[in-house]
Parts: sequence; structure tokens; C-alpha cells
Amino acid sequence: MIRTAGRLEHIEPFYVMECAKAAEAIAHSPACDPAQGGERMIFLNIGEPDFGAAPAVLRAAEQALQRGRLPYTPATGLPALRERIAAWYGSRFGLRIAPERIVVTAGASAALQLACLALFEPGDEVLMPDPSYPCNRHFVAAAGATARLLPAGAGARFQLDAASVAAQWRPATRGVLLASPGNPTGTSIATAEMAAIARAVRDRGGVTLVDEIYLGLSFDAAYGHSALGLADGLGEDIVCINSFSKYFGMTGWRLGWLVLPPALVGPVERLAQNLYICPSTLAQQAALACFEPASIAECERRRDELRARRDVVVPALRALGLDVPVAPDGAFYAWFDCSRHSPDSWDFCFEMMRRAHVALTPGRDFGPALAQRFVRLSYASALDDLQQALGRLARELPAPAGR
Repeated sequence: MIRTAGRLEHIEPFYVMECAKAAEAIAHSPACDPAQGGERMIFLNIGEPDFGAAPAVLRAAEQALQRGRLPYTPATGLPALRERIAAWYGSRFGLRIAPERIVVTAGASAALQLACLALFEPGDEVLMPDPSYPCNRHFVAAAGATARLLPAGAGARFQLDAASVAAQWRPATRGVLLASPGNPTGTSIATAEMAAIARAVRDRGGVTLVDEIYLGLSFDAAYGHSALGLADGLGEDIVCINSFSKYFGMTGWRLGWLVLPPALVGPVERLAQNLYICPSTLAQQAALACFEPASIAECERRRDELRARRDVVVPALRALGLDVPVAPDGAFYAWFDCSRHSPDSWDFCFEMMRRAHVALTPGRDFGPALAQRFVRLSYASALDDLQQALGRLARELPAPAGR
């Protein structure tokens, strides 16, 4: 029998994918076969935009392939791409970020892995909100450290605040890992609160990591600011994670980046050189076109479309007795409470798969505090699919009392 490493005991199954397998099985059953009178499965469980890369990005990839040579790039990424990312921070957020602080990575997942390996070791703990994206805490665990989840309710927008960070800091605490906007809630941390958190962490000798992969998909000007712009030098201490997957629609291209304090660039580069040599050259060549005016205009059009989908989905869920306590201000998720219809979100989701043929994600993945009551719906699908799915949920759920 092959012995596996002990760290696997701290890596839980990714229940999103387990539910996806069940939904696929039902989708291929007679109940979902239109030829047999069934209705197709509508998948609102996976966080993947339905629009893909912009046309200019696809053309850039074709041209790179036609040139026929895709050699290794520096481990930190193509210098031209690092420069364009830096320029985007200037045009989008009014920030001056040195290209040398940017490390292009094999997706945001690699960015998180590099950051955690560079910063954390066994015995360290990292504070995170509950709910939060499960893979983020597993990157911490893979580095041998411990992710400590702090329950964060609707009153705190399902995010950590400075008071809870200060109150829960212990000798073993090494830092915080936040996401703004976050998955599964689509909610962000206000700039003043983010600054207070970063200050509390800095005062204790810790490090603040902020996952901003959905920042380009912010809908509310009050929240659409990068933590890199925090005043009093706080932004310069932030380890920022970002990606080409969400705003730029390049999910399968597996390309992301880090913005690091200068002292961390060398250590992270050394890790990247050894772990995967460099990010995909083809993906990097294509991503240069993300920053062309036509590509940015297309991404902005899509952001507006996602906002319009949110404005359909959230009121419809509330009308069904599926309360959304905090309206999402970014990303493409609605985090709703199903407890008026079911005592268990896992059972609720499987019932809706079987009866309504709508795939949703139960709260189990995102932390124990709200797992029983809450469900994540992704509105990254086309509006027609969303409206059909909402209609099916209305068909299968009893009308809320008083309506």
C-alpha cells in the first residue's frame, strides 16, 4: 500500500466538484433528455464566465502559434506583460506600481501557492473569514500552516474586520488571507476597513494577503479599489493576488499574477523557477492583448452585463424566500439562505438538481459557520438560462408565507 503524505489529512474534498459530478450524472439521465420529454440541466454551480477571452486575445494567440516558437520566458513572466499589468493599475486604479513588483504566475492558484510557500511554515496560523473560498485555506495547509476560520456574518458583509483580527490574533498568527470581492458572497471590504485590518496586521508583525481576482468585476464605486492603494505605506506591504480568469475571461489559459513588496520578489522568483519554470508562453503572449482599448471596452461591457444579471437574480431569489442578506457588489455570485425551505443546504441543492434540474452549490465548501443554511448561485450564465432557472425554482418551491 502506498503511503500518502500527512498534509493530505488537512486538505478536504472540493465539494463543488462532487456536486458538479452529481449534476452531470442527472444531466445525462432521461429526466434531462429533451427527446424523452425531459428538461436540460441548467448549471449555476461553477464560477466560470460564459463569454471567454476577448477577440483580440484569441487573435494574439493565433499569431503567436503561427510564429511557431514559444520558448521559456523568465520565471517572473514576460517583461512586456509585467509592464502592461503595471500600466493597467495606473489607468484603472490610479496607482503607480513598479513592473518589477509584478510576478506573472500559472493562474491565481499558483500565485497563492507561491505566496504561501514563501511566507508560511508549520506552526504558523493564518486568519481567514468563514465563509471563504476553500482552495485558499488549502494553499495555507499545503505550506504546512493552519488556516483559522473566523465566522463572519451579514453584519460584517461576510468579511473579516479589524476588530476581529485584533481580538483573535495569537502568538502563532502570521497574517490574514482575504478576498475582496469574495467567493462565495460577492461582497467586498470597504477601503477604510481594509486599511484598519492592514494596520492591525502590520502592528503585530504579520502579513496581509488580498485575493483580488474579482476586483475588475466590481459594480459599486465604493468598493472597487485595490488594497495596493492603501495610504500610509500600507499598500506597499500588501501581497496582492490577481488573475486573467475572471475580468478578462481567460479561465482555461491558467494565467495570473502577484504584486509583491520588493523584498519578496526574489524569494518568490526562486520558488517559481523550481516549481514550474515559467507560466505558459502562449497564454502570456495572448494576454498582452487584454490591455488593448477594444479588449478593455469588451470587458467593461461584460461587467455591465453581469451587473444586470445580478439585478435580476437577487430580487428574484428574495421573492422566493431565498434571502440574500447582503447584495453582492462584485464577482458573479449570490449567497442565499435556503433555511425557509430546507434545514440543510446540501439536501436542498440535491433536491433542486433532481426536481428543478438546476445545479447550485451548497455551503459546505466555504466553511462550517453557515454551511447548513447557505447556498451559492453563480450568475455567470446567460440571462435566459438564469430566468429559466429562477422560473423552475419558483415552480418547485412553496410560496413564502405572506406573499
